[in-house]
Amino acid sequence: MPIRMALFEPDIPQNTAAILRLGACLAVAVDIIEPCGFVFGDRNFRRTGMDYLNDVDLTRHASWGAFCAAREVLPAPNRLILLTTSGEMPYCDFSFDQNDTLLLGRESAGVPDDVRKAADARLCIPMKAGMRSINVALTAALVLGEALRQTGGFEK
Repeated sequence: MPIRMALFEPDIPQNTAAILRLGACLAVAVDIIEPCGFVFGDRNFRRTGMDYLNDVDLTRHASWGAFCAAREVLPAPNRLILLTTSGEMPYCDFSFDQNDTLLLGRESAGVPDDVRKAADARLCIPMKAGMRSINVALTAALVLGEALRQTGGFEK
């Protein structure tokens, strides 16, 4: 199973749509762990995702528990890699596997402790001192790009 991205209870429709567009363009499946902080048909969501939303391999999960249950049937290893400002390791020092799922938290609050603890690794993006965070869609693009590079996952 190739690398996937998962969004935990996303807040901002434009960011979610941008990540879905990224998934469509790079042939990477995306899981949405609900509830979302917006309506999926939101005008801003559609405007950012444009016609790419029709091409993304998207799975919506009603809750964190439903997402975890769905992961149990995936082939092993299927590590859950949390991208977080409080990550213990820079993403560029991590060895990605083709079966990893990159988990991105809510823009407003990240993920709760139980989700953080469930992750097999917690990665950060090295940033200039004093900066809080990089936009979640940009984070997805940076880390997904490195993961695909390492695993030979870019389509040719």
